[in-house]
Amino acid sequence: MLPGPESTVRQDTQLAARRTLTSSILPWTWTAACGAHLYAPSAWDGVRLLLLSPLLEETVVRAGLQEWLMRRSSAAVWPALASAAAFSLLHLGSGWQAALAVLAPGLVLAMLYARTRSWRWCALAHSGMNAFAISVCSF
Repeated sequence: MLPGPESTVRQDTQLAARRTLTSSILPWTWTAACGAHLYAPSAWDGVRLLLLSPLLEETVVRAGLQEWLMRRSSAAVWPALASAAAFSLLHLGSGWQAALAVLAPGLVLAMLYARTRSWRWCALAHSGMNAFAISVCSF
């Protein structure tokens, strides 16, 4: 059964109220962290955010770029910073606010990789971060 117009209006009103409340608390970070695909995620968004993105991004950024930089540098800090920056740049398509918002989580993932040298742990943590974001944004 398709939702009627009153259901759509109610959902739009609830979404507007949620955005107003959260925008007053964290003006730009909330908008960046909670894009449209997190407010009302579809099944495809769930697959993409919880499975595909973590696997692909962590394989490329951690097992690829960060590992390559770690083998060429005696210090662990520069590869971690560079991979966090690359991770952030991957999210630039969602806007500069989103790219800035994922910089700190990217650094956490970079430190996890430096500690464990396992992109799998990073992908699991990344998926957990995305699951947390979905749960907070779509409450």
